[in-house]
Amino acid sequence: MSLKIAVMPGDGIGIEITAEAVKILQHYKRSGRLDVEMDEAPVGGAGYDAAGKPLPDETLALAKASDAILFGAIGGPEYDSLARELRPEKGLLGLRAELDLFANLRPAILYPQLADASSLKPEIVAGLDIMIVRELTGGIYFGQPRGIETDASGERKGFNTLVYKEGEVDRISRVAFDIAMKRDKRLCSVDKANVLEVSELWREVVINAGKDYPEVELSHMYVDNAAMQLVKWPKQFDVMVTKNMFGDILSDCAAMLTGSIGMLPSASLDADSKGMYEPIHGSAPDIAGKGVANPLATILSVAMMLRYSLDHAELADEIDVAVGRVLDKGLRTPDIMAEGCKEVGTIEMGEAVLAEL
Repeated sequence: MSLKIAVMPGDGIGIEITAEAVKILQHYKRSGRLDVEMDEAPVGGAGYDAAGKPLPDETLALAKASDAILFGAIGGPEYDSLARELRPEKGLLGLRAELDLFANLRPAILYPQLADASSLKPEIVAGLDIMIVRELTGGIYFGQPRGIETDASGERKGFNTLVYKEGEVDRISRVAFDIAMKRDKRLCSVDKANVLEVSELWREVVINAGKDYPEVELSHMYVDNAAMQLVKWPKQFDVMVTKNMFGDILSDCAAMLTGSIGMLPSASLDADSKGMYEPIHGSAPDIAGKGVANPLATILSVAMMLRYSLDHAELADEIDVAVGRVLDKGLRTPDIMAEGCKEVGTIEMGEAVLAEL
């Protein structure tokens, strides 16, 4: 039976970068090494344009019927004036919630060819390989009540609720422990337990889960210190686990250690490893349509899809190697351009990876 992939390019550069990633899947399909069918659907701003809401019913139905989802990026200034429930971001949050994609894996790996592209000194980031595990369906992004109200004095106030249940913390911590067992057996849990009661619970639950993983060295760090340590001494970390908002911020910080946010893929998984795969960057409306966006994060997201959801780790390894070889040849999109390299566009970079495969 064919594997089914839902392709959701979204908005902005999502359309351009997803097209290059789809070429990789089509290559493996043509070669007979991957039995896969792909169907495309609108989401985000494209979903609003097509059906009046960021997550059309047909798009959600396709996502639920698929084995994996390839997601591009969403958003654009033309949608900023919409009511909050109609904005593109609600399409992404809706997919995460409806599919219970609670485990977000965000690797931050520095390709040695890009050490000079990092904003930090090469000796600080050389050999960097961090996995950030972010809880994705709970926390302040989903907590109720939330809103903006006017009080009796006529002053407006905004409010959001940060809430986690014990079971939510336990399941994300066990995902992180399992990943740590396959790596260097070190896990740092990031919280704000000195200020937030939610983080007190978070830390207690993580410690309790850790009793089932005696081989893993568990440490704890406040989120403000973790942000500083990522810049000061990032290689002290192997696997990090944290709540939704903290993970959102820290993973973007870690992205810049690797030279460009355009290099980092991600996976969002449910309890059965069905997942949505996407670059961690946004829709970049300032460069959309110019053919200069870096497609490598999306191509590497396909590698993660093959590894985590489609059970084709050997193909994932090939993609990782192909990207390294392209970088060895000195090909660079503008975001990772360096002296002595050749600047290429989105399509050229995608075709170069395809040629290596």
